[in-house]
Amino acid sequence: MYDVLMSQLPTWLGVLEVGNQVLAAAILILSFSLLAYVLTFNLHSRVGRSFAALLLGMVIVYSGDVVLPQVDWAESWLRFQWIGIALVPAAYLHFTRSVLLAVWLRSDRHRWVWIIRTAYGMSVLFAVLALFTDVLVQAPAEADPVSNLQPGSLFPLFTLYFLVATLWGGWTLLQARAHVRTHTARRRLNYLLWSFVAPGLGVFPYLILISGGGARDPERVLILASIANVLVGIMLVVMAYSVAYYGVFAPDRVVKRQLFYFLLRGPVVASIVVGLIFIVPRVEAILGLPPDTALTFLVVMTIVLSQILIYLGQPWLDRLLYRTEVEEVAWLRMLETRLMTSGDLSQFLENVLVTLCNVCEVDRGFVALPGEEEVRLEAVVGDAEEARRILALPETQQLLTTPTSNGFHHVNGYVIRPLVNRHTEEIMGILALHADCPSSESTDEETEAVIEHLLRRAEIAVEDRRLQLDVFEALRPILPEIEVMQALRGAVPYVITSKEETLVNSPEFTEWVRGALTHFWGGPKLSRSPLLNLHIVREKLAEYEHSPTRALRAILQEAIERQRPPGERQLTTSEWLLYNILDLKYLQGKKVREVAQKLAISESDLYRKQRIAIAEVARTLAEMETEAAHNHHHNPAPGPEVSHEGTKKESN
Repeated sequence: MYDVLMSQLPTWLGVLEVGNQVLAAAILILSFSLLAYVLTFNLHSRVGRSFAALLLGMVIVYSGDVVLPQVDWAESWLRFQWIGIALVPAAYLHFTRSVLLAVWLRSDRHRWVWIIRTAYGMSVLFAVLALFTDVLVQAPAEADPVSNLQPGSLFPLFTLYFLVATLWGGWTLLQARAHVRTHTARRRLNYLLWSFVAPGLGVFPYLILISGGGARDPERVLILASIANVLVGIMLVVMAYSVAYYGVFAPDRVVKRQLFYFLLRGPVVASIVVGLIFIVPRVEAILGLPPDTALTFLVVMTIVLSQILIYLGQPWLDRLLYRTEVEEVAWLRMLETRLMTSGDLSQFLENVLVTLCNVCEVDRGFVALPGEEEVRLEAVVGDAEEARRILALPETQQLLTTPTSNGFHHVNGYVIRPLVNRHTEEIMGILALHADCPSSESTDEETEAVIEHLLRRAEIAVEDRRLQLDVFEALRPILPEIEVMQALRGAVPYVITSKEETLVNSPEFTEWVRGALTHFWGGPKLSRSPLLNLHIVREKLAEYEHSPTRALRAILQEAIERQRPPGERQLTTSEWLLYNILDLKYLQGKKVREVAQKLAISESDLYRKQRIAIAEVARTLAEMETEAAHNHHHNPAPGPEVSHEGTKKESN
């Protein structure tokens, strides 16, 4: 039995083959993952796009390395790999030149554009020659387990091309390093300098240069290949770390964390799973287990447990990532989970209301809070139409506007309790129940304590939400400056983005449009709007006596008119709905209830459609701004810049 078991154990050469396959598969997964990452987060960056070309070459080459041991027609795959091999030299020139231009903050010269295009043309030519002729490479030598093509007459020319492109790329990176002035930028370029050879090290067919390829000493070749794969993997991660910051406006800590956890959850877990797929079947065969018995269990367990381990290890991993900023980052993450959104508030108040209805054994109630223009129902139990009728009564409206005692008030079969700010005694809203339970003489002390506790919780929640809104309103005026700061942080020494492009691409752009529409006929959200700095607004200044507010109002009205469908206006048809909401609500200034009645829709549906309508106006403004910016670049003319306060600043 022992002899049988020993005879089934893999040989040293077999172990090396499997190990090399696992490493090649890991490099393929890493290259593909980084390619997907760059195309997702760095596609708008010239550095990111050129780095994607390098990664594409590696994906093609390592796909062949993974497939070759599994197929009999090796020559086809070996020739297919030459698509990636030929791509890498041109991608090197393109990538390193892009890094230099990003550091210089300059556009490329016409001569260099043609040099890079010529390099890509040469790469395509070499790839075609490798695929369909024998002048570059010839049929592979019979070398098992290491197979490789033989050099053709033009192979020395390609080797020279590959070497010149790589060395030229290294020299370009040295030039880029000489131009940076900050310690951080120099450190990242140092990382890039010692790791940029990773694609060349991983894809160049070195075995072609060795007489006999890997046939004479396959063990040594496999050991060297495994070491090279480990180095390539490490250097590739370092390259990706350096490239990830180019053209990204998020803070460095966000980019670092995003890339780190992407690698951890994606390539690392996938590589472990692939390793199991290669190794476990051989162990099962040795132990005599049915195929895939252990493999299925181990793969599932690895995927699930890895996510749990990453989640549990986040505090320690964050400490590793943010060594000097641990407390600040922890505080920011706490804010992210503790801040209450409008949906959170509605859900919380609904839970409080349901609990109060259960305690008082009633089936109807509501919570109402003042909105920007009128009081809105925040949570309802029972009949919403009845709640609106009670809310519209003068007695109820008086409770919302006039400070009274904090007790319960009887209104048309409901008991209503004002929700009062504990610090300022300001009325923040009302809570109503269809009963006299809270004021009933039969209510025991324990029930009264529960009711008071729940009401106090509701008051605290509304108060906290209002404080958060005050903080948000205080931050809102400086958000454009924060956006510009992030753009400048990304532009020095990476990429420059104009302020107008930053405004249009800002995640707050739709919110700025909504605020400006809300104060369409006057108010700080119009007169101090960041939208005043748009090209389309500045171009209108002369038409409106250099009044930024009037110019912005005209631009908003034009954007609204672009939502108007052709033909005669109809109030209740679906194609006219968005335009009618914008016209009635903002241009004519009608109340929400009146607009809903005119359009024959519910108020909740009106609010949903209103968000869509505002988003359409924002999209139209962005298109108008893009067109204006394009015309401005082709026909530049000096003009004043408008500050958020509506004053004019002469452009430099």
